Amino acid sequence: MFFRRDETRPPFRKRSGPAADLSFTEEQAAGGGMFTRRALLILAAQAGVMGTLAHHLYEMQVVHGDELKEQARRNRTSRRQIAPARGEIYDRCGVLLAGNRPNWRALVMVEETTDLQAVVDRFATIVPLDERDRLRIERDRKHVRRYVPLTLKEFLTWDDVARLGLNAPTLPGVLIDVGTTREYPFKELLAHIIGYVAPPNEKDVQRDGIMALPGMKVGRAGIEQTQEIHLRGQPGTVEMEVNAYGRVMGELERVEGQPGARLELTLDTTLQSRIRDRIGERVASAVVMDCRNGEVMGLVSTPSFDPTLFDGGISRTQWNSLITDQRTPLVDKAVSGLYPPGSTFKPAVALAALRAHAITPSERFSCPGYYDMGGVRFHCWSRYGHGAINLHQALKYSCDVYFYQVARRCGMEAIHDAAATLGLDGPLPIELPHRRAGSVPTPEMRRKHGHHWNGGDTVNAGIGQGLVQTTPLALATYASRLATGRLVQPHLLRSVSDQAIMTDPEPLPFAKEFLAAARSGMFAVVNEPQGTAPAARLNLPGVQMAGKTGSAQVRNVPRALRESGHFNSMNLPWQYRPHALFICFAPYDNPRYAVSVVVEHGNAGATEAAPLAAQIMTDALVRDPANRTSLSRGVVARADGLDD
Repeated sequence: MFFRRDETRPPFRKRSGPAADLSFTEEQAAGGGMFTRRALLILAAQAGVMGTLAHHLYEMQVVHGDELKEQARRNRTSRRQIAPARGEIYDRCGVLLAGNRPNWRALVMVEETTDLQAVVDRFATIVPLDERDRLRIERDRKHVRRYVPLTLKEFLTWDDVARLGLNAPTLPGVLIDVGTTREYPFKELLAHIIGYVAPPNEKDVQRDGIMALPGMKVGRAGIEQTQEIHLRGQPGTVEMEVNAYGRVMGELERVEGQPGARLELTLDTTLQSRIRDRIGERVASAVVMDCRNGEVMGLVSTPSFDPTLFDGGISRTQWNSLITDQRTPLVDKAVSGLYPPGSTFKPAVALAALRAHAITPSERFSCPGYYDMGGVRFHCWSRYGHGAINLHQALKYSCDVYFYQVARRCGMEAIHDAAATLGLDGPLPIELPHRRAGSVPTPEMRRKHGHHWNGGDTVNAGIGQGLVQTTPLALATYASRLATGRLVQPHLLRSVSDQAIMTDPEPLPFAKEFLAAARSGMFAVVNEPQGTAPAARLNLPGVQMAGKTGSAQVRNVPRALRESGHFNSMNLPWQYRPHALFICFAPYDNPRYAVSVVVEHGNAGATEAAPLAAQIMTDALVRDPANRTSLSRGVVARADGLDD
C-alpha cells in the first residue's frame, strides 16, 4: 500500500535512541490501523460474495439438485412412450392366426425441431411421401401432443434406412424406430373371424391418448375388435440422447411395454380350410359347432378379403372395389347374413305345437298339394301332395301343407317362444362384432311397429318364409340344441392368457319325447327312403346323420306360373333364385357336431346345400381325435374324396 507524502511537513529524518524508536512505532501503528480496516472491508466483501456463491451453490446442489439434474438430463435426452406388441391369436391346435412382424419406420420428435415443415420437406427428398402421407402428417400434427413423435413413413426398406442414416445431420428430430405390424398368415381364410387392425382415428385418440403413439393400431372387425382391451397391452418407454440441434445421438435405455394377451380360439384352421375348399366359388356360408359345449370349430363366409390391406390404410380404389361387389366380400354372412330359414324351420314349429299340445306326433293332416285360406291358395312344394301324414312323415317329406295347418293351430306366439328357445330369435353371444339377430315376430310385435298381421303371415311362418329371418350361426346353434337338448351357446374364445373359458349348458325346456320326435323326423330326412336329403348320407361306417333341408324364396312366384307345372327356379337369373339351406348333426346316436350351410341363390337345399354339409360333417368327424383311431385309413381316404 502506498501513502502520499505531505509536502508541508519537514522531511523525515532518522532519529536515534529510545525516543526515535517510540516515534516510529506510533507512526507505524497509525498506518497499520488504516490498513487493517480496509483489509477487513475487503475481506468482508469477499466473504459476502463467497457466502452468496455458497448459498446459491447449496440451493443448486442440495435444495434444487434433483430438479436441476433432471432438467440437465432432459436437455441431453428425450424420453417417449413406445407402443406395446399386440397380443397374438392362435387356434385350438396352437396354429398362429394373427401375429406381429418388424416394421421399420421414420419418426420425428416435434419438440426437437424448430421448423417441422422444413424437416418434412427435406425428408421427402430422401424418402418420397405421397399425398396420403402428407395429409396424415398434417392431421396428426394438429391433434397429437408435442412430446409424442409423429410418424413420417412406415414400412421402410433397408435402402430407405441407409439413406436416412447418411442424411441424419440435416434431419433434426428425425429418428429410425422399429415397431411391429400385424401379420395374418391365413389372410382371406380367417378374415371375417380374426378381422383386421387399422390406424386410430381422431375419436380413438381423444378417448385414449395412448392411441396417438406411433405403431398403435385399433381392431376394426372380428376378434381384433371385440377383444381390443385384451390384445392392446401396456406401452413401454425409450430414452434417447440428443445434441443441441435435436439430432438423435443414440439410445440410452429401453423398457419394453407389456404385450397384449395371448388368445386361443375354438377354431380348427385345417377344418376351416377344408370347408372353404368344399364351398369353392359359391357365395355361401357354413358353420361347424361342437354340440356339447358350443365351441365353433369352423365358420366360413365366401367370398372373403385380405385383411392386411387395412393395416397401413386401404386405398380408395381398393375400398370401392370391395363395397361395390354384389357378392359382399366384407360381410361375414355366417353371423351378419339374414335369410328366411325355409323348411329348416319346421322342427321348431313341430316342437312349438307339441309343447302347446296342439298336435300329437301320430296325428295326421291331409296334403292335397295346396292349402286354401281366406281366398288365398298356399302351395306345397309337391304339386301332387303327400296325402294323410303324421309328424315323422311331414319332416321326412318336408310337407308344406302339414306345417301350414300346424302353424295355424298352435299360433304364432307359441312358434315365437319355441324358436327363441332354440336360438332362432334374438342375438347370440358370440365374440364377433356386427352380428345380426334372427327375427321371429309375433302379431303383437308387428302391431307395435304399426304393421298389420293376418293369418297368411302365420301360415308363411310355419314353413320358415315371410317375416321369419335368421343367420347361419343361429341355424347351427339351433341344430346343436335339437341334437343335445341343451341350451348350447356358440363361442369362439377358448382361453385368454392360458385361462380356459368353461361352459356348462342347461337343459332345454322341452320334454324329451318331443325332442325325440323332432330328431326322428330329421333322421328320416337323410336315411329313410323318400327322405328329401339322401345325398347327405355319410360315407363313414357306423355313423349316421340327421338333418333338414330348406329352400328360401327371395321373390314371389305368381300362382298361375306355379300351377302351370312349367316353373323351374333354375331358369331365373342368379340373384332371383332361392337360397339353399341345410342343417344337420352327427353322429345321430351320440351327437358331437352340428353343421349349417347356406348357399345364396343355390336354388334347392336338397341338391346344393345337403351334399356340401355332408362333406363338411365328414371332415369334422374325421378330424375329431376320438374318431382318428377308430376310422381306418381307407375310410379317411374315401371321406376326403367324397366330392370326386
